[in-house]
Amino acid sequence: MPEGEQSVRAVGLMRRRRWIVMVAAGAVLVSGAGLAAARMVKSPAQAALDSTAPPPSVITAGVEHRVLADSVILRGTVTAEQSVDVTPAGGTSEGSAVVTKLRASVGTQLAAGQVLAEVSGRPVFVLQGRLPVYRDLKPGMEGDDVAQLQTALRQVGHGVGADRKGHFGVGTKAALTAFYSRIGYDPLPARTDGEGEVETAAAAVTEAERALEDVQVTPQASGAWTKSPEAAVPTSKDVERAREDLRKARGRLAETRAKTGPMLPASEVVLVSGFPARVDSLTAKVGSTVSGKILTVSAGALVVNGYLQQHQKGLVRPGQRVQILSEVTGTTASASVASVSETIQQEQSVTADGRPDGPSTPNGYLLVVKPTKELSSELAGQDVRLTVQAAATKGKALVVPVSAITAGVDGQTSVTVLTEAGAKRKVPVTTGTTGDGYVEIRPHAGHRLAEGERVIIGIRNNAGLQGQPR
Repeated sequence: MPEGEQSVRAVGLMRRRRWIVMVAAGAVLVSGAGLAAARMVKSPAQAALDSTAPPPSVITAGVEHRVLADSVILRGTVTAEQSVDVTPAGGTSEGSAVVTKLRASVGTQLAAGQVLAEVSGRPVFVLQGRLPVYRDLKPGMEGDDVAQLQTALRQVGHGVGADRKGHFGVGTKAALTAFYSRIGYDPLPARTDGEGEVETAAAAVTEAERALEDVQVTPQASGAWTKSPEAAVPTSKDVERAREDLRKARGRLAETRAKTGPMLPASEVVLVSGFPARVDSLTAKVGSTVSGKILTVSAGALVVNGYLQQHQKGLVRPGQRVQILSEVTGTTASASVASVSETIQQEQSVTADGRPDGPSTPNGYLLVVKPTKELSSELAGQDVRLTVQAAATKGKALVVPVSAITAGVDGQTSVTVLTEAGAKRKVPVTTGTTGDGYVEIRPHAGHRLAEGERVIIGIRNNAGLQGQPR
C-alpha cells in the first residue's frame, strides 16, 4: 500500500479511537448523575417515613444503697448562752436617771459582785442567779428570789447566819450591808424613816414596861396612898391588861425591826446564769440619760448563733451535727443544733465599740448551735463558718434521684424500674429524707427494689437525630 494511503488510514483510526473514549466517559458521567438523582428523588412513602421523628429514649439512674446527707453552710457568731440587756431604772424624784459612772467596757470579763456602772449615784452590779428580777427585796420577805439572793451573797463571801432559806432576816440584812460596804456604797433603807419607826416602837415598849411595873407595886409598899388605900389596890385584871399591852408593844417593835434595814432594789442588780461573764455591747456614756438599755452582758457556755434563710429552715432541726470553723485561727469544733426559731428574728448590727449601727433588719430564723466541748474564750465574738449536716439518714438507705419519683392521681408515689430486657415495672414507694438531689425511698410491702436496678428519671427527645444513621 502506498505510503500516503497508509497515513490517511492511521489518522482515521486515531479519530475513531478518540470518539470511543469520549462516548465511554460520557456514559460514566450519565451513570453517576443517575445514581445521584436516584438518591435525591424519593417516593412519597419513603419521604413520609423519613420525616417521622425517631422514637424517644429513656434516661435511667441506678438505685443506690448509702447514707444520704446534705449540708447547709452559713455564717455564725460565737456568743454566750445567755444575753442580758441591762436597763436600770435609778434616779430621784427631782430628775431622770443619769449615767454617772461606767466601770466596764466592751469585752470586759466580769466576776460575781462586780460593779458595771453607776446611775444617779447608785451602783449597778452583777450577781449569779437564774430567776428573773421582778421586785425589790426587803427585810421580812419570803420567796425563791430571796433564797437566790442568799446564795449569791454566800458566793461573794457573805454568809447569812441563821436565817432560814428564803427568809430575809437579820443574817441576810447583815450580809447585804457588808456586801454594799465592800463595793463602796451604802445600801438603801427598806423604809425611808425606818430608824425613826424603830425608835418610836422601842419607846412604846419602854412605856408599856413601866406601866406593868406600876400596877404590880402595892400601895403599902410605895406609901403613895393615904386615903382609901383599898380603892387603889391593883387587881389581877389590871396586871393582865398591862402585860398584854407590853406584849403588843414588843411585837410591834420586832415587826418594825424585821421590816427595816437594807434592801436590794431590782434596778441595782443584774443576774446572770454563771461566770465568767462578759460585756458584749455598750450603748451609753457618762452623762447620758437612761432611756433604755445601757449595756448588754453575756454569760454561760459559749454557743454559736446563726440565721437560716427560708429555703434552709426546713432542712435543719435540733440534734443534727454541726462543724464549727474559725477561719481566723483555723480551729474546728464539733457541735449540734440546739434550737431553730419558728419566726424570723431581727439582729441589729453594731459598731466596733458595741454601739448600734442603724436600725435592725430581719436576718432569718435564729439557729443556736451548742458545741460538744467547751469553746475557748478566745473565740467569743468571732464570726465563724457553720456546716450543718442538715438531712441525713440513720445509716444506709435506698436512694434515687428526686426526678425518679412520680405521683399518681391518688397521691401514691412510685418509681419505674427498667429491666435489662427493656420491660418497665412500677414500684410504689414511701419517700424519706431528701438531700443533694436524692431522696430516700422504702418500697411498699410486697414490692421489691434493690441496689443497682435502673429507674427511669426522664425521657430524651431524639428529634434532633432525624436523618442521621441509627
